[in-house]
Amino acid sequence: MKRLFGFGLIAALLVTGLSCGDSTGPSGPGQLKVRLTSANSGLDSAIVFTITGPAALTSATAGTGLRVFQQPLGGTSTRFALVGQLTNGTTILTIGVPDIRALTQYSGTIQGVATPSYQLRVLPGGYALALIR
Repeated sequence: MKRLFGFGLIAALLVTGLSCGDSTGPSGPGQLKVRLTSANSGLDSAIVFTITGPAALTSATAGTGLRVFQQPLGGTSTRFALVGQLTNGTTILTIGVPDIRALTQYSGTIQGVATPSYQLRVLPGGYALALIR
């Protein structure tokens, strides 16, 4: 009985250990898209946000029609400012990451959004960032 319990415990630990990693999809370097959700689609012209993750980003490219200003890449957090017309549901930034399987460990936090007349919006105000493959 003790032997059966021991085998069951080992099997349970193995299954738990194997399920802890994100084994869905390929591993290695890749790109993630940062998408904006906005209640004011097309009515904003600047956003400042931070991307945080388990490793330093390897690249950053602004979405179509946007200009990016960023801190030097390195460390686990990088702040970005994007200028241009911000539209709901569009990819505002594409970032390079060292391991694409770590997608769920990356997040984006918005610090500010401005209108074309440089007025800051009240946050959260219907704004959110989503990181996707």
